Amino acid sequence: MRELRDKVAVITGGASGIGLALAGCFAAEGMKLALADIEPEPLEAAASRLTAQGADVLAVPTDVSDAAAMDAFGQCVLERFGSVHVVCNNAGVAGGGPMWELTTADWEFVIGPNLWGVIHGVRVFVPLLVAQNEGHVVNTASLAGLISVPGLAPYNVTKHAVVTLSETLHGELRAQGSAVGVSVLCPGFVKTRIFEHERHRPEGWQPAIEPDPQEAALREAVLAHVLANAMPPEAIAAQVLAAVRDERFYILTHPESDEVVSRRMRAILEGRAPDVPAPPDLAGAASDDRAG
Repeated sequence: MRELRDKVAVITGGASGIGLALAGCFAAEGMKLALADIEPEPLEAAASRLTAQGADVLAVPTDVSDAAAMDAFGQCVLERFGSVHVVCNNAGVAGGGPMWELTTADWEFVIGPNLWGVIHGVRVFVPLLVAQNEGHVVNTASLAGLISVPGLAPYNVTKHAVVTLSETLHGELRAQGSAVGVSVLCPGFVKTRIFEHERHRPEGWQPAIEPDPQEAALREAVLAHVLANAMPPEAIAAQVLAAVRDERFYILTHPESDEVVSRRMRAILEGRAPDVPAPPDLAGAASDDRAG
């Protein structure tokens, strides 16, 4: 899609991070915005700020993992704007730990927004794009959708699923001769709040195994250091805008990702066990090869 002015952008997870940066980027192109987020107050604040900057904004508090809630969001968008053109299925959380220690609730917490949120976004909005034979879908995965970092099984599983969902969607649209475009966003570390995922946990939830306080404090310090040196979400949004305009499918935002992905592909073709990607250096060195 080359011309975006007066078109409508739907963005889930639009109250912060990459979602909010996408909203600002699309608003600067003259697009109307439909934002969804599970956090009502940050969503209202984001909508107020964007409106003050001249954007036409619809903000609907929405749990993207809930089918009925996403249906209602879609209806609100149509009632307000009458059409949709760019759909960013962006909402997500992080979570993990040794796989054998995770509970069903741990898995459901991550799979809900990260995978079902994307599925619902496709289900609700893509038929509209297909009917008008115009539009573009951007699904937020991660570099963790192309490699597998130990300790993040639920996150990795959902992000790999988003990559294959996007590839399949692209293939199905092309098989029907549709002009609707698809991109899958696979960023490395981005300066967002995704690792503060416990704020989204259901009230009363308790982990099956209490983390060691010293290990938890060290992990938080490492993540804070990594994120302080990570790519700003505005830089991610600019790359997404370019991909929508150029109809580029894979969006690998961090140049250092290329070699990491290449090593994985070579291992697959050679039948070797995959390399084990290193987590952030617990001694304090920064790494920005995953997240988002």
